Amino acid sequence: MMAIPDPPCVVTSPDCPPASTPSSPGPPASTPSTPGPPASIPSSPGPPASMMALPDPPCVVTSPDCPPLGLKSLRVDDSQFQASSYLRMGLGPHRARLNIQSGIEDGDMYDGAWCAKYEDQHQWLQVDALRPTLFTGVILQGRNSIWSWDWVETYKVQLSNDSETWKTCMNGTEEAVFVGSRNEPETPYLALFPQPAVARWIRINPQTWYWNGTICLRAEVLGCPLPDPDNVWQHFSEKLSGSKDNLDFRHHNYKEMRKLMKAVNEECPRITRIYTIGKSYTGLKLYVMEISDNPGKHELGEPEFRYVAGMHGNEVVGRELVLNLMQYICREFRRGNPRIVRLVTTTRIHLLPSMNPDGYETAFEKGSELAGWALGRYSYEWVDMNHNFPDLNNIMWDAKENDTDMVKTANHYIPIPEYYTKEDAFVTPETRAVISWMQDIPFVLSANLHGGELVVTYPFDCTRDWAPQENTPTADDSFFRWLATVYASTNLVMANPDRRICHSEDFQQHNNIINGGAWHTVPGSMNDFSYMHTNCFEVTVELSCDKFPHASELPTEWENNKESLLVYMEQVHRGIKGVVRDKMTKKGIADAIVKVEDLDHDIRSAADGDYWRLLNPGEYKVTVWAEGYFPSMRRCNVGTEARPTICDFILIKTPRQRMNEILAKGGRLPQDLQLKLRALRLRKLRASTKFNVFSIAFSTRVDSLLL
Repeated sequence: MMAIPDPPCVVTSPDCPPASTPSSPGPPASTPSTPGPPASIPSSPGPPASMMALPDPPCVVTSPDCPPLGLKSLRVDDSQFQASSYLRMGLGPHRARLNIQSGIEDGDMYDGAWCAKYEDQHQWLQVDALRPTLFTGVILQGRNSIWSWDWVETYKVQLSNDSETWKTCMNGTEEAVFVGSRNEPETPYLALFPQPAVARWIRINPQTWYWNGTICLRAEVLGCPLPDPDNVWQHFSEKLSGSKDNLDFRHHNYKEMRKLMKAVNEECPRITRIYTIGKSYTGLKLYVMEISDNPGKHELGEPEFRYVAGMHGNEVVGRELVLNLMQYICREFRRGNPRIVRLVTTTRIHLLPSMNPDGYETAFEKGSELAGWALGRYSYEWVDMNHNFPDLNNIMWDAKENDTDMVKTANHYIPIPEYYTKEDAFVTPETRAVISWMQDIPFVLSANLHGGELVVTYPFDCTRDWAPQENTPTADDSFFRWLATVYASTNLVMANPDRRICHSEDFQQHNNIINGGAWHTVPGSMNDFSYMHTNCFEVTVELSCDKFPHASELPTEWENNKESLLVYMEQVHRGIKGVVRDKMTKKGIADAIVKVEDLDHDIRSAADGDYWRLLNPGEYKVTVWAEGYFPSMRRCNVGTEARPTICDFILIKTPRQRMNEILAKGGRLPQDLQLKLRALRLRKLRASTKFNVFSIAFSTRVDSLLL
């Protein structure tokens, strides 16, 4: 351990991430006269005049701008926590993490805070930083619980280099008392130290708490790790912890997001295009980056893929990953990376980084540590967009229960109900814009990027009969499980068997994938709507435990998800694809229905007659039919390779259809068509005559028996 140097001394420029956004907290420009949380974390802190000495005279520290130690992001391990006491294991010191969420039931192993066993001013929560650290502040929050209200109102901070001798943080000549939570448990409050201090251990010592509760808290500590001369591997290991990709790793507000997208477009104008699909409630445009070797045009046989991020505005990892992905694909394409070149030339990729820009701006204004768990989640109108799509599930299920002829019940392209299309329907402009986007482009595969957990969910999200939790599979359950597994198994954190669970649910027992309805029912989700109203298969990826991580965590998040993002896109080329054409004209037939035997979910061909049907390896009997045509059947074999099997179909028009088209144009029926129509009429007449003769004979026989 590095000892505190004797005075005078100077600790200069600790290696800390620069503050470029409100999400990079640091000490204020001037020392506050009364300690307590400011309205927001300042973005351009100045150097303090001095540092609190441990245990003797002060040392000078220049330019500290310290990120979170990592309680919220789980970078700090459970073993680094200690406490004077705890109420029970589920409220142990390891649960004292900012924004950690409890289970539904109080009293289990996964409660929402550290709570002391005793109610007195001798209780403390202690964190070992493992190395000398310049501590600059603490962020405090109350207990997360739907049953109990508990929080700490004021507290002191103590520091140590040996975990035995402790020095209380001072405000001049008096012990500093910091303000914690105020009147409710969920809002995080920041307290910056009057004088930053170097130590290894830090203690939070509650002084007062909610009068009708007990000592409970969740916390984050701000601190800059300092060089440790006793650890020769430190510098090397820190270099490995970032990312080798030189990308723009920071949080981008609306203005900065537009600038980044424009820069990517200017760097790769041949393969990129920026377009908008609509506006948010406050008028912010919903920008999409298209990446393709022929941007702006649907190419015959080339599947369409999309990533959607930021549906919940405060779940920001997906937003930054999508922006990073734009940069990465552009640069790797220019370098000639074979994998990226193949992806760009065979796929039309659409990237929507922010579906809810209004919510994001709200969360961004507070910053990564002070936004809390829910601020910015909803739209400007306080709508959860993942419940705002039409509920087509129950329409389909009700129709199947009421229809004796199951063949006639639609299992795809279920129309939007009339109530949803009215002007006064409570539908956000963002949701309407995305629905229109889905209808305009024949998407094949998509992922909806969220945050706050580490798991991939797949449809159906809505349960039957409104059960709170129930496995509710689609007809394509096996392929959806494959899609979810592809992402989860290549994600560096999800695939780590030793990782800590995020909050209260252990998804590793499900291999980090779960049916949406089996987790919790979500009527009106985008996943279900995508599957039932369009051809597109879609899953939800919960990317990280921390919804809004500090900017210093973003390189690691990129490395955790880079391979997953790429390999998931490549799944759009699995299954079968082809073109449905008219035999006479050779033109593609739009809206032809493609039916796979034993899979109760059909898809339709696009405007040019091309189609894509995602399938696992195997042999399938595929039937295609369209209005005015005879159906056609083929057997299509899908291999294990990540490339599609080509299954084209040629359809022949029925004689009646040909007759109607010719007569509509004022033409005369050719002789061969007249003969076919005459033969069909005779066949129909014979069938009708046979039926009538049989009916008469049957009636006569019954009458004779009765007599």
